[in-house]
Amino acid sequence: MRNWAIGFSTALVAAVLISSATAAYAASPTDGVVLKGGGIVFRMNLNNGRYSFDVDSRAVVTAESAAGVILAGSPVSFVRDGKCAASECHLAGTSAAGGRMKLVVKLLPHRAELIAMPLHVGDELRFVTAGATPAYGLGDHAADTHFSTLDNKQYNADVTGFVDDEFLSGQGTTRLVSNFIIFPRQQFAELLVDPSMKIVHCSAAQIVQGVVHAGGPVHFYYFFGDPHQIYAQYLDVRNAEGYRVFKPKYQAFGVGWEAFGALGWNTNHQTVQESVDHYIADGFPLKWIVIGSGFWPSKPDEMHETTSFGLWDHEKYPDPSGLIRHFRDEHLDVLLGLRITFITTGPYSAEGAAKGYFLMKDGKPQEFDGSFWPKLPYFLLDAHNPAALDWYMGLVKRWQDFGVNGWKEDYFYKSLGLRDDKVDPINDRLMQQGQLVIERNGYLSSNGDLQRINDFNYEQNQDRGPVNGLSLAYSGLPLVYPDIVGGTFGENQFATARTPKMETYMMRNAQWAALHSSMSMGEPPWTFSPQVAKVMLQAAKLHAQLAPYIYSNAQRFAHDGYPWTMTPLPIAFPNDPNAYGRENATDRGYEWMIGDALLAAPLYGNDYATAASRDIYLPAGEWMDFDTGKLYSGNQTLKNFEMPVDKTPLFAGGSGVTLEERGGKLLLCIYPVATHASADITLPEGGQPIHIEVNGPPAGTPWTAISVKDREGHTIATQMSKHAFTFSPKAGNSYRICARP
Repeated sequence: MRNWAIGFSTALVAAVLISSATAAYAASPTDGVVLKGGGIVFRMNLNNGRYSFDVDSRAVVTAESAAGVILAGSPVSFVRDGKCAASECHLAGTSAAGGRMKLVVKLLPHRAELIAMPLHVGDELRFVTAGATPAYGLGDHAADTHFSTLDNKQYNADVTGFVDDEFLSGQGTTRLVSNFIIFPRQQFAELLVDPSMKIVHCSAAQIVQGVVHAGGPVHFYYFFGDPHQIYAQYLDVRNAEGYRVFKPKYQAFGVGWEAFGALGWNTNHQTVQESVDHYIADGFPLKWIVIGSGFWPSKPDEMHETTSFGLWDHEKYPDPSGLIRHFRDEHLDVLLGLRITFITTGPYSAEGAAKGYFLMKDGKPQEFDGSFWPKLPYFLLDAHNPAALDWYMGLVKRWQDFGVNGWKEDYFYKSLGLRDDKVDPINDRLMQQGQLVIERNGYLSSNGDLQRINDFNYEQNQDRGPVNGLSLAYSGLPLVYPDIVGGTFGENQFATARTPKMETYMMRNAQWAALHSSMSMGEPPWTFSPQVAKVMLQAAKLHAQLAPYIYSNAQRFAHDGYPWTMTPLPIAFPNDPNAYGRENATDRGYEWMIGDALLAAPLYGNDYATAASRDIYLPAGEWMDFDTGKLYSGNQTLKNFEMPVDKTPLFAGGSGVTLEERGGKLLLCIYPVATHASADITLPEGGQPIHIEVNGPPAGTPWTAISVKDREGHTIATQMSKHAFTFSPKAGNSYRICARP
């Protein structure tokens, strides 16, 4: 992790001072810098700091009309300061108000890096260029309420118009934080890496990224190219800066169960076991469960939170090891809630305070308001203190010793000015241990198996969920878990009477959730009508069927950074103008690609109770209705396409190659849609990818049969099932598919 310690060395301070000879060189108002490298051209007018980028002779990032770099509110002009040739230049800057800084510009293939070093620690720093639109990213901030109401806008994945001079976690629903912004139409993206409070503006007129208080060198990146090239560069930067992207684990991609959704606070050994076993008996393919509420001792109040570390309520959970063993025997991973909060009078707080393991203020552990959760005053772990992290992980082991092997990480707070990466070191350590992690807080890292959007309930605006999920995917956090199907009924935040609207909600929510990296069950389906129970089970089984394919694409994401598990259409089809402008509360075109073969098109949004059809856009290619097998040509919008509550909201297209679990077997599925295509699939247990080449008849021609040969030329037997040709694959093999009309 980058060392963000405050202060510069005397040598650096001396180097920043601008000599009189160098200053004289800046006298010419036409003086400028031009760097070239990897097809990128950087230009800066030294007199006013305005800068731009051309890529392959095309203007991509254009200069702002007045200034390019602003230090402590004042525009900066620059002079050369040493090396300035080819693809790297060192500059010294002076603001109109007398502030000083250094700037290094480096060009690499598909990437530019601007490293700014203000002389005065704590100065505000902004990088400014002309605007561009549309724009996507910003993690949770894209769906935060302060943006959804900006200029009377409703929820919209396009973040054009976003302005925030206090960009930090803890504002509203914003806990997974990324200030990465991508402009797929213009083929660039940008990111200023800093876990402290940032500045982000994004409009058609002006783009700004900055830091409110520069605590050291500030690294600002531009990425260029198509989305694959951009996300590959973004991945390299994340890992290099210490914000790691981990390979997730397959178990997390199955269907889960959450106690908080199923039981609220009414959890105990009996209710938890009965609920989970009921789901399994009804055929729900559960793979993991979260005992996320009420397992800690209920008395005294000082114990009443999730950081009771190995201490259970003996009346409610008399045999936690036996309960966990029961679930492990059912092949379920068992997760608990995990937080970094310590009630000040709790059992571990005195030790942590004495050893300096908590965030400090004025020489003593900082005490935080416990008005929300926990409800008593608390300390916060300083996870960036290695000794504190080791101590915390030792406490976590007390639960692991009971058989717990996963964690639903959480911490709710308001704007406390805390760094965005406050929990990242913990999630890093848990992932290194092979624990299953559902992450909720973090900065840039993908250091969990799943990335959870904020609690999503029946009484809320249902456009927030799709926009939140898509925005995480744009931000390089595509392992989206859309929270518990139905929300948290047990909190009593809304009337729970089984109305027709609520029953429609449960079905639409389940169908939408099934198309994400994971989904979980909560409020029992058997408490609703038989139709609702049937559709919820159908959605869960669909997710289990697709889980191997989704996970194969999750492994691809960890390897190359591209959001394969949830690829918004402007990323998958950046040159298609019809792919843009639909992910909003007006059009509700909430569509995305899963890998390169499935198009998710759920009917969801705040009109879920009344809508029966959607306008579905099909990009170029042939597309097959997942339920009926009917073929549609691409580059068209299916107007008012009927979407009953029990319809699978999927189309097969692209390569047409998926990996699915059917009848307890892993099968390669070849949907008859491609003329010429190739695909790479990785099995859940890993190993070398399977390469598939598809050669089909001309577009629009039905397939009647196929032949499949492996690498050695052996013919592989296939079966036709659910509109796809299927066969069992072997890791590392390659297959050539030839289709006949």
